[in-house]
Amino acid sequence: MRVSELVGLDRDAVSLAQGAHVRCLGKGRKDRCTPLTTTAVMTLKEWLREPKRAQLLFPNIHGGRLSVDAVQYLMAKYVAIAGERIPSLRQKQVSPHILRHSAAMELLQAGVECSVIALWLGHESIDTTQVYLHAHLALKEAALAKLSPYDGDAANRFQPDDTLLAFLNAL
Repeated sequence: MRVSELVGLDRDAVSLAQGAHVRCLGKGRKDRCTPLTTTAVMTLKEWLREPKRAQLLFPNIHGGRLSVDAVQYLMAKYVAIAGERIPSLRQKQVSPHILRHSAAMELLQAGVECSVIALWLGHESIDTTQVYLHAHLALKEAALAKLSPYDGDAANRFQPDDTLLAFLNAL
């Protein structure tokens, strides 16, 4: 979910029953349905129990819609607070979009297929989601681990024929 989708979210867009999810209008005016984790459901239920909760799920101090700038400000504020306990956060640039990428990488590391992640993120094409595969170092390490090591046996080593060597020498 993008920040622009989150800022205008009203309570009717959230279902906390079986199959809990958030429904919103996303980029390109596409209807999106994003499932919620058990922890998110419990947190939202508690949040909605508070008295005087506005129709908007995340209102600004005046009860209106949060702006994208307000979301980014709040994120920076809480990243700074978290940086007091986790010093490595101080050197990192954390944004709502980075959290979106982090969620995708966690799904990938958990073994979720790229096509499912593409649906989750609302990508039109799985090609857009391939960037996560390129960034996933553990997948690359696992691929290398599947290779059998070269044992030095000359019989298994590639031997170019004279035609190939002649071609290469002519270059």
